[in-house]
Amino acid sequence: MQDYSSHDAIGLAQLVRSGAVSAPELVEAAIAQVERLDDAINAVVHRAYDEARTVAAGALPDGPFTGVPFLVKDLGVGVAGWPNTGGSRFCADVVDTEDSGLTRRYRDAGVVLLGRGASSEYGIVGNVETTLYGPTRNPWNPGHIAGGSSGGSAAAVAAGIVPMAHASDGLGSIRIPAACCGLVGMKPTRDRVPNLPDGFDYAMGFVVDHVVTRSVRDSAAMLDATGISEPGSPYAVPAKDAPYLDQVGRSVGKLRIGWSPETPAGQPLHPDVMAVLEHTAATLSALGHDVREESLGVDHRAMARARAPVSAANFAAGMRRVIERIGREPREDELEPMTWAALQGSRQVTGEQAFYGYQELRMLTRGVLQRFEAFDAYLTPVMAAPPPPIGFSDPATVSPRDLGKAQVALYPFTPLFNFTGQPSISLPLGMSADGLPIGMMFTGRYADEATLYRLAGQLEKEMPWAQRRPQVWA
Repeated sequence: MQDYSSHDAIGLAQLVRSGAVSAPELVEAAIAQVERLDDAINAVVHRAYDEARTVAAGALPDGPFTGVPFLVKDLGVGVAGWPNTGGSRFCADVVDTEDSGLTRRYRDAGVVLLGRGASSEYGIVGNVETTLYGPTRNPWNPGHIAGGSSGGSAAAVAAGIVPMAHASDGLGSIRIPAACCGLVGMKPTRDRVPNLPDGFDYAMGFVVDHVVTRSVRDSAAMLDATGISEPGSPYAVPAKDAPYLDQVGRSVGKLRIGWSPETPAGQPLHPDVMAVLEHTAATLSALGHDVREESLGVDHRAMARARAPVSAANFAAGMRRVIERIGREPREDELEPMTWAALQGSRQVTGEQAFYGYQELRMLTRGVLQRFEAFDAYLTPVMAAPPPPIGFSDPATVSPRDLGKAQVALYPFTPLFNFTGQPSISLPLGMSADGLPIGMMFTGRYADEATLYRLAGQLEKEMPWAQRRPQVWA
């Protein structure tokens, strides 16, 4: 098992099926990596070793990932008997009584649940530095952030502890940590991966679940396993034409790809990010695609005005559910300053403001979807700069106002596609001069993950990243 971490999830499952290794051996390898590496990155905040050993030794489903160790993000998705803190001291004693619908799908895919990956408090901040657990660090340079809110999952996968892990994305929380940690991070189409029948509708479909992975094929295969509509899903998602795994490696053809370095506030990109963006556009052109620098023409100020009351009302409603579960209101000293300020402010939003904002969002995003008739995919960076140092966006030390500004400046590209519901994928296509990953984001037409997986498969061969290794590596 010396080369456990050199395999992706599909590769490990193939070894189990062939009899070359056993599921218990994979679990022991993963446990050994947690114990050896996690002190350096602080990614795994709950360790269910005994349960994982028992499950691995039993009869596992014959799925695409049979026997593969797997982490679940410490936010939202329930696992029976496990804590579900949401990264908050207020929920430190919350324990799930049953599996969520998505957890059952993961188990059916054959993975062995090993523990939980760290999340920022209730997923608010695009980085994991919580008062409850401390900072999660980037395996490429532990002095820098791993991104968030799925930062624990991303750091563990990047370090080789597990080959893939659950993540969720409401404003970029799959794509941002994937970009920070040099991973593949697909945000699927709205409600492509339903957490039903027991999950409520997170933010009218703005929040989605999937995984972060080191290979494109792992991401595609897990979406095949979990991306199945259920009766009662609130949004109708067109069915795929073929398995997503089959798309990886297929001929891409000549795609119409738009791209732009334009940020909502007009600030320039970091030179290293700009260099990777231009190199990616040039590579796509050399591969025969029709590549055009062209703005989407989004009115970002109008978008920000519309989303503010919608996001606030959604947070207030989500916190009400948390409060009902715990049975009391939180004290100020149980929440980070950003979360406390968000809760107080969100409770001032009226129903009229929230619904008016939602209506405005619907009209604004309709215009974006119409613009995509001209493109098969659209390219931007995930972040405006490489991952900053730890402390840059620490909710405990940076004021809520300054933290909000820092997030808008660093993560300007991702939120739009949560509101439109389109699939959007981060690919690790470059490195900064200081040796930190830089992710490029490709967004497709509504419900067209297939084109993105074909394009991602092509770029995985043309601009390979599999052999790169971070400082903290298994």
